[in-house]
Amino acid sequence: MLTLVIPLWQDAATIPHTADGVAKLRAALPYSIEVVAVDDGSTDASADAAEQAGFHVLRQPHRGRGAAIRAGMLAANGIYRMLVDACWSVPPEQVQLLLPPALTGFDIAVASRNLAGSTRHGESAIRRSASRGLARLVQAIVLPGISDVHSGFMCLRAEAARSLFARTREDGGAVEVEVLALARAFGLEVREIPVDWQTSAGVGIGGRRLRETPDLLTGLARVRARLATSAYPPLKAGLRIEPDGTHLLV
Repeated sequence: MLTLVIPLWQDAATIPHTADGVAKLRAALPYSIEVVAVDDGSTDASADAAEQAGFHVLRQPHRGRGAAIRAGMLAANGIYRMLVDACWSVPPEQVQLLLPPALTGFDIAVASRNLAGSTRHGESAIRRSASRGLARLVQAIVLPGISDVHSGFMCLRAEAARSLFARTREDGGAVEVEVLALARAFGLEVREIPVDWQTSAGVGIGGRRLRETPDLLTGLARVRARLATSAYPPLKAGLRIEPDGTHLLV
């Protein structure tokens, strides 16, 4: 089973589009899909709309995107757990590239807008430049070699999701960086997959990212400091390497 984890904040008007994307993905995949929508203290009808769409909804006080993602990943039941934005900036047919049977032998798959073979549609030159500049900062501070952390889409095996998100401390936009930095520290297999990415109408996820840049940068500094001082709990057992090369947490 696949669990889609969808953080919500003031997304009531977007939910019909969210549900349409879920339906398309269900029709395309050979296995079942669970949807866990986590409402981060929205003041509109986001949570009610998500429940009416048939999603399992977690309601929590406004703490930030990171806290919402963590709650969803730890509440999920799927063998694979995928972070999805409510706007489907990466369309369902592209999301399948991060999942078996299209992709195997990974612990975390990350959608990238910056790799060769990816495309970005509907994005202004200013926003694209700012986004790429932010990606370079992330690489310089915490994650060298990862081209794009903030596309809003990543898929984790259940073992990795449980172990990594249980150790995260960032409640804001740095949580995805934190998860990938921990994965690197634990020796997990991280794959970046080029995708077609569409800027959503209105502010969308990309606009929110840029608006939250100061909080993100301070979060990156905190993550780097914790890694440097071994402040994160270690794995109690270790890794098991599967026949397909996947590094499983045990």
